[in-house]
Amino acid sequence: MSNKIAVDLPHSLGAAEAQRRIAANIGRLESHIPGGATVRSQWTGGRLDLKVGAMGQDMDARIDVREAVVHVEVDLPPMLSFFAKPIAALLQREGGVLLEDKTKKS
Repeated sequence: MSNKIAVDLPHSLGAAEAQRRIAANIGRLESHIPGGATVRSQWTGGRLDLKVGAMGQDMDARIDVREAVVHVEVDLPPMLSFFAKPIAALLQREGGVLLEDKTKKS
């Protein structure tokens, strides 16, 4: 049985802009997962389905982009369920990276 993590990332971008930013930044996700990872992604409307391989385990994740919140769910395999709280904290702390606008130059 898997353990589900759910995190909401509030934003004021609107759904279309949030989705554009996530699409532009999803390639950076691998570098934010401790120990490295492989990430495969597929958009269906405003939902991004992910297959993440990390720490020798495979996980399914979903990112639902809404008008004022991005809802992230990760299904942890039993082997990683002990890390649910640290992973949820990492998502809450670092999840905003997906919503950064890297197209603007400082």
